[in-house]
Amino acid sequence: MDRHRVLRWTGALGVAAVAAVALGSGLSAPVAAQATYEIEPRAPEYLYERTCGYCHGHNVAPIIRGRKLPAAVTSALVRSGNGAMPAFKPTEITDQELEALAQWLATAEADPEEHGR
Repeated sequence: MDRHRVLRWTGALGVAAVAAVALGSGLSAPVAAQATYEIEPRAPEYLYERTCGYCHGHNVAPIIRGRKLPAAVTSALVRSGNGAMPAFKPTEITDQELEALAQWLATAEADPEEHGR
């Protein structure tokens, strides 16, 4: 068999396999192809505790709560990173989550439990 026939044959198998899975699950093929992955946005407090607070406020990075940093500055630093701070991709923190986090940090009060620079 020449290469083009093999590619056409394996391509047809792939399409047939996807269609079989979609039909076997009770979905029509067009609906299965249009499925999207959506999640509920995480709360800013949760994101801070699980992502930012790991370093900020624990003698690793500067304290950022209570500093009233402009939301635009926070958003830019989160996306681009700075020095030892990594950049966070939209797959890690969505744009919607980042906007809410930046706004929350812009108005957040200092936490007396945090320590650092």
